[in-house]
Amino acid sequence: MSLVARHLEAHGLPTVIMGCAKDIVEHCGVPRFLFSDFPLGNAAGRPFDVESQALTLELALRVLETAPAARTTVQSPLRWREDASWKLDFSNLDRMTPEQIAERRREFDEIKAIAKTKRDEA
Repeated sequence: MSLVARHLEAHGLPTVIMGCAKDIVEHCGVPRFLFSDFPLGNAAGRPFDVESQALTLELALRVLETAPAARTTVQSPLRWREDASWKLDFSNLDRMTPEQIAERRREFDEIKAIAKTKRDEA
């Protein structure tokens, strides 16, 4: 996405990237970047949390409107959790029991099925 944003910008279309991998996105040199300190894949806000998603979109649009210079990064004030311990545990299979892994897989499959149903209905 970072490279696509740079291409669009080179052709006169302003962009803002919403992302969770700050080091990678900044390395690519995007013009405007809204960084959310969330697990990868959650750049648009917390899953099923419409308020966090709406706030993230609002922040991204503000970054698009007000970025003072190229390569501007703005950090979202939202937090995944109050403490940063989730960074040690999130998707770390070495720190999970087989039962926890199976539960995560079940949850993932359930969410995937919901998404597929919504896509098929659209």
